[in-house]
Amino acid sequence: MSRIGKKPVELPSGVSASLNGQTVEVKGPKGTRSFTATDDVTITMDGNTVTVAPRGTSKRARQQWGMTRSMIENLGVGVSTGFKKELEIQGVGYRAAIQGNILKLSLGYSHEVNFEVPAGVTVACPKQTEITVEGIDQQLVGQVAANIREWRRPEPYKGKGIRYKGEFIFRKEGKKK
Repeated sequence: MSRIGKKPVELPSGVSASLNGQTVEVKGPKGTRSFTATDDVTITMDGNTVTVAPRGTSKRARQQWGMTRSMIENLGVGVSTGFKKELEIQGVGYRAAIQGNILKLSLGYSHEVNFEVPAGVTVACPKQTEITVEGIDQQLVGQVAANIREWRRPEPYKGKGIRYKGEFIFRKEGKKK
């Protein structure tokens, strides 16, 4: 039994949802998002509460039950407060700057890296060594942050690179003489 799927989804205040077949559309102050569930689950709405139940006892129905409930909850959180990922840059001469829709990264390569920010996400650089990725789509925010981090992952010897804020990097000792 899904422990997550059993809990009903309480939508935050200021957020409205509509159900059309298997598609849930959520509107809030930050925008509109929708999710289409598979036919393995039944979705019901009662005021500002959304309930998900499996159709049958198959393994796929039970898998979709908890996943659908989590997706609907993430829609509500996204359109009300949004999602945010923070990255920090460590390394001598490593820095970031935003110019219009392009994030310019100096990461020790022979050239500057120009990262084009996709639609639906806002990227800000409060400091030269900090990058903030925000948006209403949790998957898109996480993917953009991972794509930025991929340009220079933190290395284990000196810890230089782009890391998530608060991420622990296991450090290695290096050569001994």
